[in-house]
Amino acid sequence: MPPEDPHLTQALADWRNGDQDAGNRLFAAAYQELRRLAAWRLQRERPGHTLQATALVNELYLKMFGGEPVNWQDRAHFFAVAAQQMRRLLVDYARAGLAEKRGGGRVKLSLTEVQGLAAPNEEALLDLDAALSRLEALDPRAARIVELRYFGGATEQETGAAVGVSVATVKRDWDFARTWLISQLRPPTGDPI
Repeated sequence: MPPEDPHLTQALADWRNGDQDAGNRLFAAAYQELRRLAAWRLQRERPGHTLQATALVNELYLKMFGGEPVNWQDRAHFFAVAAQQMRRLLVDYARAGLAEKRGGGRVKLSLTEVQGLAAPNEEALLDLDAALSRLEALDPRAARIVELRYFGGATEQETGAAVGVSVATVKRDWDFARTWLISQLRPPTGDPI
């Protein structure tokens, strides 16, 4: 998350106080950071990915400001929702790409620790999303931490602030979530029946 920006903070406060135009000011104040996060996230996608950072941020704007106003609690909440929506957009984009291809075997995702998790292709991103949904049912906080760190690019400190836990808890949940996700995404071993 970016350092404190008084324009962003003021826009959040105005939005909470019912100023409908504050959404545009809020997005304008956060645009550069959202674009940086989108570019960072897309660098971790498969090579040749056709979605650009600007397009991802524009889609993010439509998702976050196209419906009912959200009562943003604070900056951490705003960027946490942005990370969640970015995940959903990338998953939707991967699904659309697979719908066009409709063929071949599914590729299982192997997770490694390279600044977090490995870069998935479209099929693997869908597998990761499904596994992350299962993790959310098992441990919502751990799933949220993966979402913030992997899809939102948040540091351990930023993640802890957004979730309301210590950095040590973030580290424990991150280790658990990574291990659990690897077990879910690893191809089954043994002889096929």
